Amino acid sequence: MSDQRESVNGVIFDQDREKILLIKRRDVPVWVLPGGGIEPKESPDVAAIREVAEETGYQVKIRKKVGEYSPLCKLAKFTHLYECEILSGEPTLGSETAGIQFFSLNDLPYHLPPPYPDWIQDASENHAEVLKRNITSVTYGTLIKNLIFHPLLVIRFLLTKIGITINSQL
Repeated sequence: MSDQRESVNGVIFDQDREKILLIKRRDVPVWVLPGGGIEPKESPDVAAIREVAEETGYQVKIRKKVGEYSPLCKLAKFTHLYECEILSGEPTLGSETAGIQFFSLNDLPYHLPPPYPDWIQDASENHAEVLKRNITSVTYGTLIKNLIFHPLLVIRFLLTKIGITINSQL
């Protein structure tokens, strides 16, 4: 079982594996993979199914585990990444989700924050084995760089880290 320092994300491709489902967060208005924290006594795979359902409205099954990613700093959590398949449901916005959309792998949103581009790349390569990698794109240096180029998004991200949510759109 996992603790609160671990999280999960789900990757959902279209049938041709040319598009990927992303959600737009309400707290920090960026497109990301659906996912979140693992509840006490919850397994990572069950958490991934729950988080995808909560954030998208889709009931899914796990196709495979893509990877396990270890943080290099406190800005990220140990993350389990799963490829999921939609079983049923309709896209449904919720308290954490402002948008749900499939994007072409060749035309992902501009403000796709790290480490999501890396994780999408890993999932699209369809490795047979579970990848075990460090989260090298989430560092304090990356945070400072993004603070310079996207200050409002970074401030909102940091506020969510300490439990403050801003509901207005940027």
